[in-house]
Amino acid sequence: MSPTTLRCTVDGPVATITLARPDKMNAFNATMHAELRDALDGCEGDDNVRVVVLTGEGRAFSSGQDLTVDLTRDAQGRLDLGPALERDYNPLILRLANYPKPIIAALNGPAVGASMNIALACDIVVAARSAYLQEAFAKIGLIPDAGGTWILPRLIGPKMALALMLSAESVPAEEAQRMGLVYKVFEDASFAVDVAAFAAKLAAGPGLSYRLTKQAVAQSLSNDLEAQLKLEAKLQSEAGSSDDFMEGVAAFREKRAPRFQGR
Repeated sequence: MSPTTLRCTVDGPVATITLARPDKMNAFNATMHAELRDALDGCEGDDNVRVVVLTGEGRAFSSGQDLTVDLTRDAQGRLDLGPALERDYNPLILRLANYPKPIIAALNGPAVGASMNIALACDIVVAARSAYLQEAFAKIGLIPDAGGTWILPRLIGPKMALALMLSAESVPAEEAQRMGLVYKVFEDASFAVDVAAFAAKLAAGPGLSYRLTKQAVAQSLSNDLEAQLKLEAKLQSEAGSSDDFMEGVAAFREKRAPRFQGR
């Protein structure tokens, strides 16, 4: 069956997954989670896909969790949000963090609540100039989830992370870029074209090198310097024996653009 909450399109080596509940500002529900898992699996299994773009339809990237749907309740009838996190959000964040191919979060509009943390779990975040990010949980009496309390302090430090979480203030795209949360800001009018060009440029690169680099950076968060140096030597040996390295050297010597194959 065709997905009902998102679209997945492939243009050459770039797959674009578009969250498509614009009437709900692309808020997440259980169906969207399931369809996103399927789309990520499909992109990983397609050898022709080298880069994945995650974006939204309409005026928002996503408003986070859809609180209008039926959620688990405890014996007293109060909402229990834990099961939805364990079933949907926690596996998604781990999936994005460990995904073997580069994932670009392309914020066409606001990324609020859990969707901000989903975007930050991707490898690279780019944004339209009108977009903003917001840890909005305090506005409704919740704590940041979807990995936010782990990811955000590591990106901008615990003090700044707490300030954004406790104030629940929105961070405009340009300010988010200055803080290191967003890599590039594109003009709204050319956003789709600029994202496509950026993704295509990345997709032309060495896929094996990308995967090994992601692995090295992920493990650096728990390694000491000595362990990280050993890991770099191990991974560099793997990269140095690859076809892509041979092609890169040949292209450098021949003064031409390399034609990487991702192996």
